[in-house]
Amino acid sequence: MELADNESKTPIKIGDRSTSDVVVRIRTQDGRDDWIYSHSEILISKSKYFADRLSDDWPTCQILDSRNCVEVNCEERDFDYHITVLRLFYITSDMLVTDLCGVKNALGTLRVAVELGCPQIVSTCVGYLEAVPWEESEEEEILKIIPGMGSQAEPILARLQPVNPSAVVKIFLSAIRFATSSPPSLMNDLKTSAQEQLEYMLTEDDDAPLLTADDVIKFEASQCVHRLLSRFVDLVKSLVCDFQELVPEPRQMELFLSYLTDLLWASQIAAKLEISREFIHIWVDTSANIVKISEQSCPIDELNGIKVKALEVTTKVLEAIAYGTVVLPPLERLQMVMTWLPYIRMMKPLTDSFSSDEDNNLLVKFDCELWQSLESSLVSIILTLPSGDQAEILREWLDSKEIRYPDLTEAFEVWCYRSKVSKRRLALLDGSHQSTSQV
Repeated sequence: MELADNESKTPIKIGDRSTSDVVVRIRTQDGRDDWIYSHSEILISKSKYFADRLSDDWPTCQILDSRNCVEVNCEERDFDYHITVLRLFYITSDMLVTDLCGVKNALGTLRVAVELGCPQIVSTCVGYLEAVPWEESEEEEILKIIPGMGSQAEPILARLQPVNPSAVVKIFLSAIRFATSSPPSLMNDLKTSAQEQLEYMLTEDDDAPLLTADDVIKFEASQCVHRLLSRFVDLVKSLVCDFQELVPEPRQMELFLSYLTDLLWASQIAAKLEISREFIHIWVDTSANIVKISEQSCPIDELNGIKVKALEVTTKVLEAIAYGTVVLPPLERLQMVMTWLPYIRMMKPLTDSFSSDEDNNLLVKFDCELWQSLESSLVSIILTLPSGDQAEILREWLDSKEIRYPDLTEAFEVWCYRSKVSKRRLALLDGSHQSTSQV
């Protein structure tokens, strides 16, 4: 819609030389130069910048046909947006939104409108940018430009403002309840997304974690993990009974794999929240049955997702025990080593020889770093055991065909040294105690 002259009711058009009384000359340092035939009445009513430039207080220069000329020098990137703003002066406000044509154009238009003091266009651009979705690149550009525009542009940034901490906690608790609820397989994508975001919320990267875990958060999270573990243990018991009588249904094995996947994630969340104790104890107590189910889930010389996921969770558990994150008594540490060491020996050559099937996303090949971590954890745990238990484990290792992995050479060397010097060490220690008691 075009504006009309109040007296003649004749539509006023931008660029109309017959009715124009002012020329806006837009120029850049790169040589672009455009003359826009305009109308002082429109410019003054729409823009503080032009109102000042066309006032008696600002000297203007005359050009042909006795028109005033206002020069506007701008950067190359803003040249087209200056012309856009001038065109918007000549249409009604209800058409402005449709003329913005996307976030990038609206942002450039807003930048020029702020410079030229055009409140109507600024308001429309702000309303548009506040309401529409942004691409990631557009969001980054908005963060560069909008903060410098002052309070008039603040509504645009409403979606980026920090959230009240209590709202973050509520979101976290709702998400972790859903992520550990074992929903139907049709909701796996939603569950996986919730798990990824929960882990992201707790991760310290370039930014601090989104929330700090207090006692309330730890308690609620531990309850969620406990319920997940309880369902897993019940399924394990059911599968063990089924294996003794008949072959479990495929649906049950799929559920078992789903639980293992969830527990792998839960082990990482529990570690971040420092609530791993119950998780570790339950995994240790259930390990023998987990190994039994995993080994019977497919032929011994084949690899599947259950075998891999079971080992991935076990790696997290062994790391926690080795680092002292959770303190276990000697018998439980020995139980973990004796239960999983044969399984690990079986798995290493399988994964080494396995050729990834591009169509099978379930099978994930261990990388070298993970195998090294697993080996290091085993060595550390073995060296914490009583020397007699160490000797039995090392004897069995030396007799094994799979002596290359895990490589217990470091544990063997330490055991040999300790065993050889033990009598002298303990004798010196007893002598020191006797001397102390005599004094």
